[in-house]
Amino acid sequence: QVQLVESGGGLVQPGGSLRLSCAASGFTFSSADMRWYRQAPGKERELVATISSLLDTTTYADSVKGRFTISRDNGKNTVYLQMNSLKPEDTAVYYCNAPHFRAWGRGTQVIVSS
Repeated sequence: QVQLVESGGGLVQPGGSLRLSCAASGFTFSSADMRWYRQAPGKERELVATISSLLDTTTYADSVKGRFTISRDNGKNTVYLQMNSLKPEDTAVYYCNAPHFRAWGRGTQVIVSS
């Protein structure tokens, strides 16, 4: 069974940092493209970042470019989202996604507030 489990969310002050983790199981992680999405209250789910399997290339939403970094550790079957210079508008539930397997995690809450 394909499973994704996010962790690392929490409450952080504006300008602070968090690192989200997504532990994957049930598929060959090293060959899978991975994505992070987020959804804020009253807003649609948006794609935050992607990382490929073949070339480990990354993409980012304009709203997080320069502040967030997606990475992966194939030995740990884990994808990360390092979030720096956090803003209140980054407040959302963050979801991990494995698109080739149509798999989603349950999400982890990030609250950026003073």
